[in-house]
Amino acid sequence: MHDIEPFYNWRHIYISEEDQRSPFFGRSYSEFEFSQTVYNYYIHPQWDDFGSRTLYLKVIYVDYEEGYAVIELIGEWNDAVENDIMELKREVLEKFMDENIYKFILIAENVLNFHSGDADYYEELFEEVTD
Repeated sequence: MHDIEPFYNWRHIYISEEDQRSPFFGRSYSEFEFSQTVYNYYIHPQWDDFGSRTLYLKVIYVDYEEGYAVIELIGEWNDAVENDIMELKREVLEKFMDENIYKFILIAENVLNFHSGDADYYEELFEEVTD
């Protein structure tokens, strides 16, 4: 897992740690120090921690004029135990919603397992982002 990097081919267009409106503004990353883990497996240091113990993300692109964000995920999405959907909503998505971003493209290619929880959480998010 430590070899899986966030998609970087858009970095010439958008860098979340340089975007003052991003929840990850000002973050710095090490290319050599691996400190974050999904269970006992280290992940690449470019992934962002948003409060989940098993799920990490990278904001790949945000278009404030069009109102959408592209977010890549890695790890295990575990709403049954960890309530990751609400952590993601409160710590990341709501920050973008405050900036009038209501469309989110979630890339889950590197999500190993998905354990859903109560449907009410998904319905709450759906109601907030629906036009």
